[in-house]
This record gives sequence, structure tokens and C-alpha cells, in this order.
Amino acid sequence: MKKKIQAEKSDKIEQTSKSKSQIKREMHSLQALGERLTELSKEQLKDIEMPQELYESVLFAKSLTKHGAKRRQMQHIGKLMREIDPEAIQNVFDDIDQGRQADVFLFKQAESWRDGIIAGNENILEQIENRFKDSDHKKLRQAAGNAVKEAAQGIYGKSSRLLFRCIMELLKTEARSLESRSC
Repeated sequence: MKKKIQAEKSDKIEQTSKSKSQIKREMHSLQALGERLTELSKEQLKDIEMPQELYESVLFAKSLTKHGAKRRQMQHIGKLMREIDPEAIQNVFDDIDQGRQADVFLFKQAESWRDGIIAGNENILEQIENRFKDSDHKKLRQAAGNAVKEAAQGIYGKSSRLLFRCIMELLKTEARSLESRSC
């Protein structure tokens, strides 16, 4: 009877504790998070709340060029990451990734509008002017006209890029104003 109780207790302990593989996966994910820290600039690193030792280790890892030394430093950063709550750092990377996705969306939107305008779709130009009432419509129409003329000649160059920049500027200004309102 005594052996049976001890066996049940050891089964419960094993179920609640993590497997060696799970622990290794967590350690590798923390090390990968630390590696992402080395990709950030010094200014971005200063904005992240982390222990001074981790901050210095990340800066040191950025300066290393030899593969072996860099690998060892990454392991050290992974060890330091185990001692802190990585959720704050992960949230920073989530925000960065979300910002990149928004930039990609804006880029594709501007590209689509530019291509539509060059193809001769006047409705797009009118939609842009209605959506961005405070914008410089004259500059936008001039860039659109020049881009259409260049495209008719088989040239996709300066005017097409200028039209794209004008549209991107409008979209980014709108995104910043929406972002400031939500804060």
C-alpha cells in the first residue's frame, strides 16, 4: 500500500514538472529573443526596460565578429533572459512587427493606387482627393499627369516615383494622426 501511494505522488510530480525537451525549447526561444535584441539599434535598446547586465551583454554581442564568440555570447544572453520576465521584451517586438505589417500595408496601398492612376483610372484620384481633403491636390494631379505621360511613352521613372511618394506621404500622415488620436 505504501509503494502505491509513493508511486501516485511521483506520477503527480512528473505531470506538473516540465520535460527536459520543453525546458530546452523554452531556453532556445529565450536565446532567440535575445538574438533579436542584438538586431536593434542602441536607441531602441535604451527604450526597453531590462537589467543593466543584459543591456551590456547585448551591446557587447553587437560588437563581436567571430562566430564562436558571438555564439557563446548569445548563450550568455539566453541565460540572462531566463532570470527576467521576457514578456515586456516580447511585447516590444510584437509592436515592432505590427508596425512593419502596417508599413507593408501602406506600401501596397500606395503602389496599387499609383498603378491604377497610371493605368488611367480617374476614380482613384478623386477618391484620394476626397479622403485627404487637406492635401495639396495640385501637386498630386501634376505628379499623376506626368506619370501617365511617361507611362504612355513606355517610361516608368521619376514622375511615377514622385506620385508614389506623394501617396505614401498622405497615407503615413493619416496613419500618424489616427495613431495620435488612439493614445
